[in-house]
Amino acid sequence: MSIPVVDFGACSLSEEDVADEKMHKLSKELESAFTEVGFVFLKNTGITQKEVDGVMAISKTFFLLPEEEKKPFSRENYANNEYHGWQQIEAERFNSRHPGDLKECFNITSFHPDIKWPSGALKGFKEIQSSFFQRCKELSLRVLRVMALSLGLDPQLFLSAHRFIGTESNGTTLRSLYYPPVNHEKVKEHQLRCGEHSDYGSITLLFSSSEGLQVQKRSGEFIDVPHIPGVVLINVGDLMQRWTSDHYVSAVHRVLLPPAGDSSTRQSLAFFLQPDDEAVITCCDGSNKYPPVTGGDFVLRHFTATSGEK
Repeated sequence: MSIPVVDFGACSLSEEDVADEKMHKLSKELESAFTEVGFVFLKNTGITQKEVDGVMAISKTFFLLPEEEKKPFSRENYANNEYHGWQQIEAERFNSRHPGDLKECFNITSFHPDIKWPSGALKGFKEIQSSFFQRCKELSLRVLRVMALSLGLDPQLFLSAHRFIGTESNGTTLRSLYYPPVNHEKVKEHQLRCGEHSDYGSITLLFSSSEGLQVQKRSGEFIDVPHIPGVVLINVGDLMQRWTSDHYVSAVHRVLLPPAGDSSTRQSLAFFLQPDDEAVITCCDGSNKYPPVTGGDFVLRHFTATSGEK
């Protein structure tokens, strides 16, 4: 099994208006990837490597600040949104049986007027992150449209449940992740940069600076995900698997430690697309395989179960 690379040029963000007929070939390619692997590489999306590098650069500037300068932006300091903000290393564990993950992150979840953003040496942090959030949102909506067509559904079906992205009524998150150098002498047993998990929501867009990610095959074996500059890796979330009555699969994945003696860092940007909190999700094939659930309730339940400190 390998993760296919699909040319998304017909639906690129550089295309202002995309007719459904242009999506037919794409829809079959995405359906194949999402039913067999749960992951796909998309090239020619309209999001450039330069854009990605810019977000990673401003994010790394933040992560390299002294801890006391990052603490004011910790998640617990945002009363308007408990998921927005910075998390320190080992504060989160995706595999609850293992030690905290060796990563830190900054979640962009809210654009509430009262949100405090890093400034000073981080001039442009809000603007760069906000702009990239919007770019990922637009690409995600195009992917959802193609996914609906691949299932023979109304192309608006998935879109209609994602109308409030970027508001307090939707939990979609742009997460900047930083994996610092690893001191193997201090690593705890079973500790990873990111423990085994599947994503909770609709789909995830992932941009990374290097290798390290692994995806689990249906056989249980993990395979290495190659690093391909200029592409976006997209995977199905748990809710989308449920939404499609298990037609699309949400695959488990993880980020390994670097080899002993390798002091390199790693960065990634993950855009976790969630349905609106009040959107009622029912099996799109008309079956009763899973009972109806709201987007907010489903994601909260899984978020709490999978993340160690929540």
